[in-house]
Amino acid sequence: MPIPSFDSFIDPLLRLLTEHPGGLATAEAQRLLAEQFAIGPDQKRELLPSGTYPVYKSRIGWAHDRLKREGLSSSPKRGFWQITDKGIAYARANPKLCADELKRLAYPKQRTAPLASDESPEGSPPNDSVGVDSLLGTPDDRIGSALSEIEDSLRTDLLARIRNRDPEFFEGLVLKVLRAMGYGADEDSLEQSGGPGDDGIDGVISLDRLGLDRVYVQAKRYAEDRPITKEAIHGFIGALHLKGANKGVFITTSRFTAGAARAAAEVRALSLRLVDGVELTRLMICYQVGVRHESIAIPKVDLDFWDDE
Repeated sequence: MPIPSFDSFIDPLLRLLTEHPGGLATAEAQRLLAEQFAIGPDQKRELLPSGTYPVYKSRIGWAHDRLKREGLSSSPKRGFWQITDKGIAYARANPKLCADELKRLAYPKQRTAPLASDESPEGSPPNDSVGVDSLLGTPDDRIGSALSEIEDSLRTDLLARIRNRDPEFFEGLVLKVLRAMGYGADEDSLEQSGGPGDDGIDGVISLDRLGLDRVYVQAKRYAEDRPITKEAIHGFIGALHLKGANKGVFITTSRFTAGAARAAAEVRALSLRLVDGVELTRLMICYQVGVRHESIAIPKVDLDFWDDE
C-alpha cells in the first residue's frame, strides 16, 4: 500500500488537533497519524529524493502547512502544532471536509497570507500537491512548479518567523542580508544602531574601509495589514538629511502604500531604496540568509558525449 498523498492527511490532522486543543508535539501528531493510516515500518523508512527526511512526515508536514495558511492551526513553538480558535470553529462547521473544500485547501490558487507558525514542512510536496494544471506539463515543468511551490511556502514561513522575533533580531537580520549581497567592506562595516534615541536609523553600512561612503538603514517589523505609509518615508528622509546622508534603504516585513512609493521616487537629493516583505524573503532565499539550499541530482543525457566528431 503506498503512502497516502499529502491532501489525504489534511482532514484527519484537523480532527486530531481539534481533539487536542492544547496542542501536540509534531512528532506525536506524526506518530498518531501514521497509526491511523497503518503506515508500516518499510513505509516509514522511505525517504525523499534528498535522502534526508521520511516521505510520510513530509506529507503530514505539508498537510499542516495548508491548515496554517487558512489560519486553522499554528506552531507557537518549534516542533509543536496547535489548533486555533478559527480552526475549532471551522472543524465544528465542517464535520467532514467535502471534496471541493479539501481541494480548495490542498491546491490554493494563490497563497499570500503569512504562516502563523515557527515550523515549516520538510522537503518538497509530492507531484499530487502542486495543482492539477502543473501536472499537464513536462517533467521539467513539474520540477519548476514544485520548486516554485517550495519557495512560496518558504517565503511565507520566513516572514512568520521574523514577525515572531523581536525588532532587534530583525534589524540584525537586515544587515546580514545586505552584507550577503556584497554591501560593506567587511563584517566590521555593519553597525546595528536601532533602539531608543536611534533618530530613525536602525543600521549603518560602510561601503569603504574608512567609512566615508555609508548606507543608512531603516527596518520595520510590521504585520502584513500594517503597511508603510508616506509619513514613515518622510520621517526616514528627514533622518537621512540630519545625518548628511545620500543613500538609504527602508526594509519592512510588510508592504509600502502607493503614497510611500511615490514619496521615495520623488526624492532627488539622495538614493532611496524600498524593500518589502516579498522582496526581502526572495533575497534571503537567493543569498541563503537563514536558508539552506539542498541539491538533488537530475540525470540528463550528456550531449557532448554523444555528438559525432
